[in-house]
Amino acid sequence: MQAHLEQVSIEAERSELESAVEALSRSPRLANLLRYIGEAYFSGQSDRLTEYNIATEVFGRSKTVFDPGEDAIARVEAHRLRKRLKEFYEGPGRDHPIQLSLPSGSYVPVFSQKIAETPPVPAVQIAENGGRGAKPTQSSTPPIQIHPPVNAGAPGGNPPRSRAGKFALASVAALCIGIAGFYARSVFRPAASAPALPVHGEPPRAVSSLPASIAPAAVPLRILAGFGGEPQMDSAGAIWQPDRYGRGGGSWSSSNTAIARTSNQLLFQQWRTGDFTYDIPLRPGVYELHLYFFTTEPSNEDLSTFTVKINGENALTGFDINSDAMGENIADERVFRDISPASDGFLHLSFASERGAPRLNAIEVLQGTPHALLPIRLIMRRTPFTDSDGRLWHPDDYFLNGRISERPLQTSGASDPNLFTTERYGHFNYAIPVDPRDRYTLVLHFAEFYFGSRAAGGAGSRVFRVMCNGETLLDNFDIYKEAGSLHAIAKTFYHLKPSAQGKLNITFEPINNNATVSGIEVLDESH
Repeated sequence: MQAHLEQVSIEAERSELESAVEALSRSPRLANLLRYIGEAYFSGQSDRLTEYNIATEVFGRSKTVFDPGEDAIARVEAHRLRKRLKEFYEGPGRDHPIQLSLPSGSYVPVFSQKIAETPPVPAVQIAENGGRGAKPTQSSTPPIQIHPPVNAGAPGGNPPRSRAGKFALASVAALCIGIAGFYARSVFRPAASAPALPVHGEPPRAVSSLPASIAPAAVPLRILAGFGGEPQMDSAGAIWQPDRYGRGGGSWSSSNTAIARTSNQLLFQQWRTGDFTYDIPLRPGVYELHLYFFTTEPSNEDLSTFTVKINGENALTGFDINSDAMGENIADERVFRDISPASDGFLHLSFASERGAPRLNAIEVLQGTPHALLPIRLIMRRTPFTDSDGRLWHPDDYFLNGRISERPLQTSGASDPNLFTTERYGHFNYAIPVDPRDRYTLVLHFAEFYFGSRAAGGAGSRVFRVMCNGETLLDNFDIYKEAGSLHAIAKTFYHLKPSAQGKLNITFEPINNNATVSGIEVLDESH
């Protein structure tokens, strides 16, 4: 059983890293890999832990010709490292109070505190304000560990209950379990309350950084709100952790609802709802915060609004998911740059009801760039791509309608011949979330894959227009006329203003045959 990461000190983590490296001394390749991973983690640069960087910086692969599709060195060695760590903690390191692991599909280490196994205690929580028409039932996902609040009048926690109190508690638990079983066929399944930081009788005193006993969260930090299972990997290979650092509200899940505008359905299969807060321990620095939402409720004239505060300041007021996403069952994302922890070392997020109950699906905290949003790069395929400059292109996301090509074709004219080899085509649009305060450069990458190669045709065979937030960027655009067949071409547009909802809404509208696009870049102009 693992304790929460915030209970492990940095010094203990560093010491355990050295122990694990020493245990791997007879395998220098694995020891070097683990030390590289640890140095990136402790320097707050976990975003460096990519397949490309590991292959080129640890194993000496060429930065100019390395292709992860042909050379699996990083994945192979990481698999060996995971196996050796597992063997170590099942053998010589089994009694270590702190243990190190490398989750499958990730290169970011996880430190956990080993504590004694305790028998599971049945618990059912009926979520408050769980959504219109939703009924509480037993969850099919593993429940999140419940931590009772600390009694402010008892320094060591809640005083022991009397025998009568225990009997009453058992009776209530049995009644709740019976109620849960009655609703076992409901679509929506509430999970138990998410793990929370201890609730203290007084607010924390202002200090310059976290107490030594609390380890800051590893960044990138990705949390699935309301989820209590094992870490999950998204389409770009990023690892999302079960719910942590939160308190209040209830947890709900639904696994059979298709959510539009996302390539990562796993982010939207559970949520936390009600009034709740998150207190996330972070190292001093500048971060970028992403909040993910969706709602199952259809549009109506009664807005369901709530407030989101960051470190006590209003970030979203009168926020209605349905209005922001433009409908139910549509993924919505809001982005905030220049986020830093408060003076007590925590990033405080609060979600409070206005005319409706708040709900949240996921939290993402990234190492930020002061006064500018991190670059956004999308490639129109289902798997990520790292280019020759070490830049990660995320799989196709934020789209509505259109179809993605299944058969990649070789193109010329791009810096990497394997970069723009697929497309999204048809009549479609993208809603790319950005910080609404800035202006952005948009780079669109195209290639003509059909006419002149797989089918007869030339200039005039495909003509379409591109618009962003109502402004026409390209009209009567003809890829073949400008670049011919199977040749990449890029179009760049400057000073684009996002919508009030923080979106670049990009529409691809056919004039003759389907519109198409192969890559999208969004670059903040604040610098």
